[in-house]
Amino acid sequence: MSTSDEASNGVPDDAGDAPDTARTTVRRADEEDLPLLERLGQLYMHDLSEFRGRLPEADGGFPFPRLPLFFTEPGRRAYLIEVGGAPAGFALTRPLDDGTESIGEFFVVRAVRRLGVGRRAAEDVLSRRPGRWGVAFQEENPGAARFWREVAASVAVDGWDEETRPVAGRPELPPDVWIFFETGRRGASGRR
Repeated sequence: MSTSDEASNGVPDDAGDAPDTARTTVRRADEEDLPLLERLGQLYMHDLSEFRGRLPEADGGFPFPRLPLFFTEPGRRAYLIEVGGAPAGFALTRPLDDGTESIGEFFVVRAVRRLGVGRRAAEDVLSRRPGRWGVAFQEENPGAARFWREVAASVAVDGWDEETRPVAGRPELPPDVWIFFETGRRGASGRR
């Protein structure tokens, strides 16, 4: 059965419309965006379940208890990534104890992955606060490992350093790889 919104094969008419990734924007999220970020957070946590072996809870959802902290704790920030005005992901940043700024969570929906959206969004977020940054990822997630090393190479003032650290409070998980670098001015970049 077909409706005016669907082609005769049951696929929505707009299913073939490619997103205009050149219209990627990043904006600071506010509390009104929290329900949207919670829904995107479910997609993010589902993606991570491949690497963390975590199943959804009884209601089918994945817990994401830290998300509200990005609207209540000083220094934490939530950013919404949009493509052509449509939600396409998020970035969550927080200060570390030593004053380093960290991207703690970063997510881009599958429809726009490998199209430059994540790279543009990451560079935008990193350029908003010049200084020392840290980003953690797991080597078991090869896409994230490759992505963050490429981003660091493009924005780091004088290269970057890597170190391995256990995941706080999660001894069952493999250790995180942390990349640390400085942003602020364009210069020679690459791994140190």
